[in-house]
Amino acid sequence: MHRRGLLLSVLALGAGAGAGVGAGLSGRAAAEDAVPLRTYGLALVGEPKLPADFTHFPYANPDAPKGGEVVVAAVGSYDSFNPFVLRGTPGPVTSLWDTLTRPSADEPDTAYGHLAHTIEVAADKSGVAFELRPEARFHDGTPITAEDVAWTFETLRAHGRPYYRQYYAGVDQVSVEGPHRVVFRFKTKDNRELPVILGQLQVLPKHWWQGRDFEAPLSEPPLGSGPYKIARFEFGRTLVMERVADYWGANVPTAKGRDNFGSIRTEYFRDSTVALQAFKAGQIDFRRENISKVWATEYDFPAIQKGLVKKQSFASRLPTGMQAFVMNTRRPVFANRLVRQAMAQVFDFEWENKNLFFGLYTRTESYFSESDFASSGLPAPDELALLEPLRGKVTPEVFTTAFKLPVTDGSGNNREGLRSALALFKQAGWEVKDRKLVDANGAQMSFEILLDEPVFERVTLPFVQWLQRLGIGVSVRTVDPSQYEKLTDAFDFDMTVAVFGESDSPGNEQMDYWSSGSAKETGSSNLAGVSDPVVDTLVGKIVSAKTRPELIAATRALDRVLLNGWYVVPHWHIREVWAAWWDRFGHLDVPIRGGMAFDSWWVDAALAARTDAARQSGL
Repeated sequence: MHRRGLLLSVLALGAGAGAGVGAGLSGRAAAEDAVPLRTYGLALVGEPKLPADFTHFPYANPDAPKGGEVVVAAVGSYDSFNPFVLRGTPGPVTSLWDTLTRPSADEPDTAYGHLAHTIEVAADKSGVAFELRPEARFHDGTPITAEDVAWTFETLRAHGRPYYRQYYAGVDQVSVEGPHRVVFRFKTKDNRELPVILGQLQVLPKHWWQGRDFEAPLSEPPLGSGPYKIARFEFGRTLVMERVADYWGANVPTAKGRDNFGSIRTEYFRDSTVALQAFKAGQIDFRRENISKVWATEYDFPAIQKGLVKKQSFASRLPTGMQAFVMNTRRPVFANRLVRQAMAQVFDFEWENKNLFFGLYTRTESYFSESDFASSGLPAPDELALLEPLRGKVTPEVFTTAFKLPVTDGSGNNREGLRSALALFKQAGWEVKDRKLVDANGAQMSFEILLDEPVFERVTLPFVQWLQRLGIGVSVRTVDPSQYEKLTDAFDFDMTVAVFGESDSPGNEQMDYWSSGSAKETGSSNLAGVSDPVVDTLVGKIVSAKTRPELIAATRALDRVLLNGWYVVPHWHIREVWAAWWDRFGHLDVPIRGGMAFDSWWVDAALAARTDAARQSGL
């Protein structure tokens, strides 16, 4: 949720001269909110860090050379160039289209104008207007207009993934008020995040899409406006994105020094193990690692020993969100909260961290982990003010017991956890007979864990074995990513692994994660099927929070309700970005909040010649 450009104008969500939109959450006097202000950026936390006359992001080199090729890997397949709809499996083509604003990788929820040179937020917060740069062009030379912005918004809301209907639900109407001015009017005046959300809009060319079925997979390269265009492709195998030589935005501050690669080639592999071997062989140039065992044991091959490959951990200061085994409450087996709680008692994180993860991870105990929004202990007075009116509808433990996940000694002998689970199962109407956990009718509890990659089987199978000790019939099914997406879009699974990413300012995305409406929307992020009026109320409080303290209180209250609903078995997190690359790149050695920004790197011709020669000679 972010972005920026040259001269931006904000008529105010609240603050003094030069403030960003986030000033509305900074506790300034209400009188200031009524004064139309001009600014150059939007921030949900504090104010934009960069001055009005900034020329480039601090982590980007404005003199970076352009050119060279970078090869990266993807696991799975793709068969479409339309990432906005449910049908088809899209390739990595989001760099085809520019957005109204662009985020900074080193600031929390801050946006600077990109396509837009001016942003106006109504003094009463009832709407936002974007004025486009006259020089902005699609790749065919056609100007990007306000009509394109309005058409894109309406098309995504009507025909895009359900996510867009949830995300844009607060917009009442969009109108074109000139060739370069588009205005969004809101249904309410208390959705602090909507201006930033709308700034993220990727603007599509209305003239190109006329006569095409927007809801269908797209097999021809679409017309874009961004720094890259599709140069070559083979569905399911290869996609080459080529830098646009006359890219209209090359000198806009948000783009200066970024998108430096002459081409980006994505090679597809059937699983991450094969992709790793391709990297070691020099067929892939850059790789982010997310498997602790691989990071700890697989990066000691000859190219690293010879200094041809570098590996580095980049410290990240971003919230880590929640990764977990997610239980689909639409399935009868997981409809009972006690059953879901029992699942968490069985999982032995300490054993897995010790034996599988080399002790590298920290257990996640909040949906908003590593942020100000994570709940802890008992509810504070401001949280109680939100929760007390809901008493009787909220699990009593929310008020009386600090949420805590079970902790084991890591020996693998989790008898206490298994006993706790059996007690919970018994309360829910299940008992062990003939070594099977059965209900009152004698039917065994059974379910399937759906995965999209074989590599995750190693952390899932021990969990399966622990559940089987209790007489539960559990199986694991691993499918390819495209099939996985279809199954999860239709909520056709019992349990799966998912990540709920969070930002420095939770907001409208919580509706897609947890609201009753999203539980019924095919393709939404509400995989657990949460449909609870209490959750809906608290999500509404988050979206409408007017100050940061209000936002923190509402989010912590939601966190408590979700945790005590036991919709997931929480996993783990780490505040590092692991990356390895063949030594052919240049980049500024500047620590940033996001850990690293690969789109600001460039190919160093001298280094590339050295590594290419070594690879061609077989090292």
